[in-house]
Amino acid sequence: MYGVCGCFWALRPRYKRLVDNIFPEDPEDGLVKANMEKLTFFALSAPEKLDRIAAYLSERLTRELNRHRYGYVCIALEAIEQLLLACHCQSINLLVESFLSTLRLLLEAEKAHLHILATNSFVKFANIEEDTPSYHRSYDFFVSRFSEMCHSDHEDPDTKIKIRVSGIRGLQGVIRKTVDDELQVNIWEPRHMEQIVPALLVNLEHSHSNSGSPAEQTEVCFRELLGRAAYGHINNAIKPVLMHLDSHSLWEGGGFAVRCFQIIMFSIQSQHSHLVIQQLLGHLDANSRSPASIRAGIVEVLSEAAVIEATGSVGPTVLEVFNTLLRQLRLSVDYQLTGYYENAGKQMTTSAQEKTLQDAVIKTIGSFANTLPVYQRSEVMLFIMGKIPVPGIYPALGSPNAGFEGSRMIQVMLLKSLLQVSERYESSNLLTALPSSFLEPLLSFTLMEDPEIRLLVLSILTSLIDRRQNAARITKVSGTFDVSVLEQKEDRCSRQDNLFIRKHAQRLYRHVYLACKEENNGPDHYKALFSLLAVLSVELVNEEVLVDLIRLILALQELGMSNQENLSVFNRCSLHAICAASLHLLSQLGLPPSLNHHVTQVIESRQKEQPQLLPENILCDQPRLPKEDLRVDKAFLFVQSKICDALTGSSYSAQCERLNTPYTPQLADEDRLSRKISISDTVSLQTAIDHESSSDPQVCFCVSKFNRSSPHLLMFHFVLCRNLRLIIFETLENTI
Repeated sequence: MYGVCGCFWALRPRYKRLVDNIFPEDPEDGLVKANMEKLTFFALSAPEKLDRIAAYLSERLTRELNRHRYGYVCIALEAIEQLLLACHCQSINLLVESFLSTLRLLLEAEKAHLHILATNSFVKFANIEEDTPSYHRSYDFFVSRFSEMCHSDHEDPDTKIKIRVSGIRGLQGVIRKTVDDELQVNIWEPRHMEQIVPALLVNLEHSHSNSGSPAEQTEVCFRELLGRAAYGHINNAIKPVLMHLDSHSLWEGGGFAVRCFQIIMFSIQSQHSHLVIQQLLGHLDANSRSPASIRAGIVEVLSEAAVIEATGSVGPTVLEVFNTLLRQLRLSVDYQLTGYYENAGKQMTTSAQEKTLQDAVIKTIGSFANTLPVYQRSEVMLFIMGKIPVPGIYPALGSPNAGFEGSRMIQVMLLKSLLQVSERYESSNLLTALPSSFLEPLLSFTLMEDPEIRLLVLSILTSLIDRRQNAARITKVSGTFDVSVLEQKEDRCSRQDNLFIRKHAQRLYRHVYLACKEENNGPDHYKALFSLLAVLSVELVNEEVLVDLIRLILALQELGMSNQENLSVFNRCSLHAICAASLHLLSQLGLPPSLNHHVTQVIESRQKEQPQLLPENILCDQPRLPKEDLRVDKAFLFVQSKICDALTGSSYSAQCERLNTPYTPQLADEDRLSRKISISDTVSLQTAIDHESSSDPQVCFCVSKFNRSSPHLLMFHFVLCRNLRLIIFETLENTI
């Protein structure tokens, strides 16, 4: 009977006749719109016929496709699209299955224009919001096929671009259709992400900026994918990115990798940002034995990601972020000293490559610290300080193969990291910024022989004390420095500042004095010392502090006059120059005009007769040194009695008695023990303690257990007891 109906058109089912009527005699005429409206009305009136209509349309499309009559193929596909848009009922699922089967057929064809046609049709379908769920629909084929189109290498460049753009749009359609529907296939599964993400990244590498280019379409699709990612999906989306960058060696140079993660960080929900950071940190650890250029690229991406993720939440393990970065610094030191980053494979590295990595890690530490609130930055500074080999305290020095030079390099780099954190640290309370547990070990570094370490410590101290960014305004050390360029305090010292002065001021003065006695100080050290004195003068301005600073400056002048410390002519001239610049600055901070007159008179005398005693002439690229030994007449010195007379009769009269007492630094016990201690002493201390522990497993930290003949162990015992006393004191103080 079916064969008879096939011969007699009037006996065919109505839906077939309606379908046949939409096809014109000439395919170039396009779809017969009037007949299409009749077919649509029939489908809406009899929804139970939808599956048969769709099946017959699919049959007609297949027949025309096999006959290479592509005009009728387009008409059949357009008819199915219009039915999809018109029908929103439960039977639409039967229509969709036939529709998707038709698209599969077109995507499997060899003609590129059919692939594009099928993709455009799928995108239209993806934008349709369905009223009823589907339990058995699968998009695995489309994910695979669209991803393959994104990798198209067609011989015609224009066709290749069109195919790739279609593939990207197809993936975007799959994402829109499945990502928000829990009943659909889970697009976030690794097997799907491992196809989608690389397909997008391949096209993102192309930097075409014109609208419609693969890169532009890819970025839109990639942002949409990441923007829809929930908490549990972030890792599955990020892992293929890391794998792609690894397999294509895209970490080196950092340009594409940085751009890629900028898109990621700006697209995902802000509360999920720390998951990306954790993935990058884990990947950095996994690449610990990779070339320095790869590690530096990952670190650079981390730094840029931290800047974007500026919400103040790096995640639940803030210190673990810094622990990972500091561990990379230690490993880099080992690689730099040995010359190999993979001992088993004898993979060589160079000092320049490792230095680039170290600079990137230090910069990243600063970037991360800037995203944290103030209280967490304090914890980070204490954490970094705890990782630095401190004289007299047993630290973890990293690899035992690093040796003395390795330990020194670790100290320098960790202090540079600390400087990165401290430069943007903002706190109104100096007791919070410089607690005893942090200040004491930091000051101990001013007694190190290494000049680079001392310079870093001076910079860290200045940045933490400087709450008004005045250090940046001191561009040049001058004997005629104008204090008006600095931002000065309008009110008196707060209660916290006064407490800080009582607890730590004398210790600060003492270490400034001792730092000035170092023979290997250079111009940068004296400039840093002047900046520190200037910041102290402005931040802790009160009568007691100003008088103590004058006493300290006069003591430094006396140090420059004598040659007991075997200082060079340059060192002695620099001391006189620092004294002149510092006293001139102090004389402008509310002190009597007669003091400023005396200081100005001495500076003018030096300009005429002994210009080498002024900072402009000694702390420069080509210092003007005397041809013979330095001799300074009293006419070129600041006289204590004249300064005292200038202060008499003012509000500073009560301080004149203290001013008449020459400043003599009282060396504390820890200063005597730490004096001139070197890295080798620190490592020797570690070795001695390890030896004691191995010989007696039940060794306890008391004097009776130490070998009295070992000065290192005695020093360790003293510092340990001192730190315990500090902890007890601070605990009682906080309780009160």
